[in-house]
Amino acid sequence: MSASVCTRPSWQSAVVGAEQTMDVQTTTVAVVIPTLNAAKMWPEFHRALAAQSLRTKRILVVDSSSVDGTPELVRAAGYEVISIPRANFNHGGTRQLAVDLLEDVEAIVFLTQDAVLANSESLLKLVASLKDRQVGAAYGRQLPRPGATPIEAHARLFNYPPAPQVRDLSSRNHLGFKSVFISNSFAAYRRDALVSVGGFPDDVIFGEDTITAAKLLKSGWKIAYVADSAAHHSHSYTCSQEFKRYFDIGVLHSREPWLLHEFGQTGSEGRRFVLSELSYLWPRYWWLIPSAFIRTLLKLLGYRLGRRERRLKSSTKRRLSMQPSFWP
Repeated sequence: MSASVCTRPSWQSAVVGAEQTMDVQTTTVAVVIPTLNAAKMWPEFHRALAAQSLRTKRILVVDSSSVDGTPELVRAAGYEVISIPRANFNHGGTRQLAVDLLEDVEAIVFLTQDAVLANSESLLKLVASLKDRQVGAAYGRQLPRPGATPIEAHARLFNYPPAPQVRDLSSRNHLGFKSVFISNSFAAYRRDALVSVGGFPDDVIFGEDTITAAKLLKSGWKIAYVADSAAHHSHSYTCSQEFKRYFDIGVLHSREPWLLHEFGQTGSEGRRFVLSELSYLWPRYWWLIPSAFIRTLLKLLGYRLGRRERRLKSSTKRRLSMQPSFWP
């Protein structure tokens, strides 16, 4: 779903439902988890989900044709599961499929299979932020997984600080592109807010959460960062994976130019991250600084190639991307 910066998108005129308040004790909540071969991590993930104090109406797993017994484990846990062909998975489209199936709930929490809820109050505190009738979406704090590398840990500590925050459209004046930061690895949405902006885009390489956050802000909704609601979730990317991830980010920004036009460029945030990373690594992990420097260069190269993806052949883009199935 792409919007021209020269025309007014239909979702931009959506009106926030000012009368639709939400009581967390009576709110109907669903949890959605896209999965692919999640059997190895399922026991830990399921234990944390089953321990939640928040009572959920439905837990729906959308499985991309796993071959390791994931659907059987999900059914044994008493959750709903639907299977889709692996080739049909799309970060936005697959989640929107779940939204369309969950017409009987007021709030939808999205998790990924490797996001392990940190304590029994994680879901309750996240959904409680939606009691503010102007908050259309909220996301929780992501903590480094046990055993995370210093570089991996810093990325989570930088992007998910201990202070909570509520953002509206005016936040772009001082936060720039960071104002639309959100992560569907651990996020909750008012279903009516999500529907009011057209739901998740159904054909994006990734970043469906960023696009939707931007639409929510432009439609008058607010986004909450709930720092006391946490999940353990981080990745130890190889240098190659870092390159590919930033190639995909470049593709997203190339295909959705209105994001940068409306919310500002990402360069200043990138510089702030690099300086923060160097400060974090020195002097405790000084020997990792050369690796961090190489990763920064690869991220920059990947991003710039992604911004120019229209000049590349599909076969080349499949090799450069973390989402090879996205490309025809």
